[in-house]
Amino acid sequence: MNIKHQHFLITALPAQGHINPTLQLAKNLARAGAQVTFATTVYGVRRIKNPPASIGLSFASFSDGYDDAESMKNRDFACFLSDVKCFGSKDLTKFIQASSNEGRPVTFAIYTVLLPWVAEVASEMNIHSALLAIQCATSFAIYHRYFNSHDGIYDEIREVDCTSISIKLPDLSLFQKEDLPTFLLPNDPFFASIVPFVHENIKILEQDSKACVLVNTFNELEEASIKAVHGMNLIPIGPLIPSAFCDGYDSSDKSVGGNLFDIPENDCLQWLDSKPERSVVYASFGSLLSLKKQEKMEILHGLKEAGRSYLLVLRADNEQEEDVKTVVENISSEEGMIVPWCSQMEVLCHRSIGCFLTHCGWNSTLESIVAGVPIVGCPHLSDQTTNAKLIEEVWGIGVRAKANEEGVVERAEIRRCLDTVMGGGEKGEEIRRNSAKWRCVAIEAVKENGSSHNNFRNFLQNLE
Repeated sequence: MNIKHQHFLITALPAQGHINPTLQLAKNLARAGAQVTFATTVYGVRRIKNPPASIGLSFASFSDGYDDAESMKNRDFACFLSDVKCFGSKDLTKFIQASSNEGRPVTFAIYTVLLPWVAEVASEMNIHSALLAIQCATSFAIYHRYFNSHDGIYDEIREVDCTSISIKLPDLSLFQKEDLPTFLLPNDPFFASIVPFVHENIKILEQDSKACVLVNTFNELEEASIKAVHGMNLIPIGPLIPSAFCDGYDSSDKSVGGNLFDIPENDCLQWLDSKPERSVVYASFGSLLSLKKQEKMEILHGLKEAGRSYLLVLRADNEQEEDVKTVVENISSEEGMIVPWCSQMEVLCHRSIGCFLTHCGWNSTLESIVAGVPIVGCPHLSDQTTNAKLIEEVWGIGVRAKANEEGVVERAEIRRCLDTVMGGGEKGEEIRRNSAKWRCVAIEAVKENGSSHNNFRNFLQNLE
C-alpha cells in the first residue's frame, strides 16, 4: 500500500482528551507512509513538550484569537469555540494554500467533534474530509438519533423536554435522561455552546454522500451502536493508544509512555513497584474536570475508609482548600500517594493496579479496557454518563457509583463500590473476568489482521 502522495491535515482542540487520540491517529498515518500535519491552537502547540519525532509528521497551529492561557480564562466556552472558528478557518485556509504552493498539497482533512468548520474549509478547497469521533460509537449514535434531519429530537425550533427525554438504539437497553451525554439536556450549562457545533457536524455529514466517520473504538466492543447509524460510514479504528501498550507493555521499560504536556514528573511508578499485585486503587478524574471541595473530601475519606492503598491524581491548585490540605498532609506513604499528574497508561498497566476510580472519559475508559483494569465510574459531564452505563450494563467491567441529590458521590458509596470491584465476592470476580476478556479483544483488534487494523488499512486503500 503506497500512500506517500497523501497529505493529511488533522485538527484538534488543545485539550488533552482531544489531542491524545488525534495525535495517535496522526502517528499511525505517518507510520503507514503518509505525510501528516497535526494542527491545534497556538497555545496548544506551545504546550506540547517534545513533539513526537515521526517521519512524515509535522506540526502547525491556528489562532483562537488570543493564543495564551491567561486570555483563555477571560472567555466562556461559547466565545472560545466561536473565536476558534473565526480565526482558525482563516489560518487553515492560508496553510492549505501555502502547502499547495510548496508542492505538498493537502489531500484529506480530519477533524474532531467541535471543529465542523474544518469540513467546510476543506469542501471549499475541494478536499475530502472525515470526522474523527473521539467519543464512543454509542455517543455518536445518540447524537445522530438526536440531531438527524429525518426524525431527530432536536431541530433548532422545538424545545426539547428534559423531563421525559430518552433514546433507544437497536439491540441496546433504553438510554434514560441520566445516561445521555449531559450537554444534550437544555438545562445543562453547556447546552447552548456545544449543541450547535454537534448539530452542525451531523448536518455536514448528512449532506455528504461519501460521509466518513472514523471512530476511536473497535467493532467487537460496540457492534450494535455502529450498526445503528444508517446512511453514514462508521469506521472503527481504535483503541487509539500508543502501540507499545498493545504489545505486551513492560512497566519497567521507561522508553514508552511519557509526558505529552510540560508537567512535572513524579516517582509514582517507583511507589507502585513496592505494592502487591492488583492491590492499589488508581483514582483520577481527567484533565478538565474541576472537583468541588466536598467532592475532594468525600473521595479522600472514601479512599481512606476503603482500607486499600491508593494513587490519587489531584491537580495542583494554588487555592487548595484548607480542609483538603489538612487531609492530604496527613496521608502516610504506606496508605496512599497523591500526585498532580501521572502517565496514566503506564500506571494502568502496572501490575499493582486493581481498580480505576474514574470520571469515565472515553480515553480513560478505553485505556482501562486495554489495561484490563476494572472500573468504578463517577461520571460528571458530557459523554461520561453514557460511558458509565456501558461499563456497568453492557460490558460488565465495573460499577457506576450513585451520587447524592447534590451530584456528589459520598465516601460510603465509594467504599461500597471499591469493595464490590476489588473484593472476593461473585460480582467482583465476574467484573475481573470481563475486564480480562475485553483486554484481549481490544489488543487483538489493533494487531495485524485485527478488526481495527483491517478497517484502517481499507480506509487508506479506498483513498487511492
